Amino acid sequence: MSKDAVNTAVAASHGGASHQPKDAGDAGYSKDLKSRHINMIAIGGAIGTGLFLGAGGRLHNAGPALALAYLVCGVFAFFVVRALGELVLYRPSSGSFVSYAREFLGEKGAYVAGWMYFLNWSTTGIADITAIALYTHYWSMFTSVPQWVLALIALAVVLAVNLISVRIFGEMEFWFAIIKVATLVGFMLIGIFLLATQHPVGGHTPGLSVIGDNGGFFSHGVMPVVIVMQGVIFAYAALELVGVTAGETAEPEKVVPRAVNSIMWRVGLFYVGSVILLALLLPGSVYSASESPFVTVLSKIGVSAAGDVMNLVVLTAAMSSLNSGLYSTGRILRSMAMAGSAPKFTARMNRSQVPYGGILLTCAVCVLGVGLNYLVPSQAFEIVLNVASLGIISTWVIIMICHLVFVRRAKAGLVTRPSFRLPGSPVTEIATIGFLVAVLVLMWNDPVVGRKTLLLLPVIAALLVGGWFALGRRRAQTENQGPTRITP
Repeated sequence: MSKDAVNTAVAASHGGASHQPKDAGDAGYSKDLKSRHINMIAIGGAIGTGLFLGAGGRLHNAGPALALAYLVCGVFAFFVVRALGELVLYRPSSGSFVSYAREFLGEKGAYVAGWMYFLNWSTTGIADITAIALYTHYWSMFTSVPQWVLALIALAVVLAVNLISVRIFGEMEFWFAIIKVATLVGFMLIGIFLLATQHPVGGHTPGLSVIGDNGGFFSHGVMPVVIVMQGVIFAYAALELVGVTAGETAEPEKVVPRAVNSIMWRVGLFYVGSVILLALLLPGSVYSASESPFVTVLSKIGVSAAGDVMNLVVLTAAMSSLNSGLYSTGRILRSMAMAGSAPKFTARMNRSQVPYGGILLTCAVCVLGVGLNYLVPSQAFEIVLNVASLGIISTWVIIMICHLVFVRRAKAGLVTRPSFRLPGSPVTEIATIGFLVAVLVLMWNDPVVGRKTLLLLPVIAALLVGGWFALGRRRAQTENQGPTRITP
């Protein structure tokens, strides 16, 4: 009998909705994350390297219409997080969507979800350490230090912080998020002041004339806006952290709905609002992929010290993203390892109840990123950004498929949907899946990076198939212990 059949039979014997299967990977965690941690981690997930560094190159390529791309992707990102939030309230788990994929799609679904998420965060980690190195090179005293050396130092520091305890992680992310929010609000106030006073910025008078005199809203046409979608999706990649952190908080039913619902206005204010302001202050051609667009603006108004401050802030944003990546993959890999779908050592936890095995595995891949920074320092960020997009798109698709199955089982009386729900099911899930698949297809129109990235899909598929068979004995041993056994 399959695991799904076992779960269905047990659910029926318990009166249907009352049964909730356990995830062996949830055992052993502390519940040290507080409400303020979860809320600020959600904010931090919505503000990261994708905005602070990635927006510069995208503004250059797509122009002011980038704001529309952020808005559209933001709406679908909200649907994904809302669906995940409903699943979290049904059954909080540190394994998050991997645990839900195991319940609703079987172990193969959990295996694909987990390893594609690992691909996302391990390559995102490479993007983060690349960004940290680029930010540090902004200061002349570090320009002589090779980019790969700076990347390695950043990785070592964040690894040390992540291994201490979840409480330290929560505190770090709390303050990182406060710094990011305060800085963005400060920048937006400065931008509004420049607009209101018509203060010149780099020889340009702020306002709609900056857009009108430089090709209009779609300054480079529609296609460049469509092509940058995969990069914009990457900008929202950490939003699903809310689901992972819920397994280490004492009151997920109170914390998660508040955090999820606040994501939508953050998207509108911080992403769309910031991009519109940037477009009103300077032409898209002035921005570049090698420098934060916020640093570009502040440097153009002659406040060099402000540029230094902003650069320091975006440096912490990249550190925050790297910190979150190590945190989430550690939990996801432990959930998989307890089911036999990941190497045994990734299930190990230290005395501080931190799953250090999975964290070290992610860190090992990031070390490869240090090598990438050594070989192709100018292309490292864009290469790994597109590979990370494959991981996050597949993860989001799996979350929506899990939610579709969950709703179907709820209608059959096997589970009970919480009052906090994704609206418009099943249309919302299907539309989101269609949009995400369309983004993948459209990547083919980018011959420089996007097309090469898609050509990696057969390689990734082959690695997944090979890994599945290589871990067959481990899965068999785990299944013999029972599908819901909590292993000490």
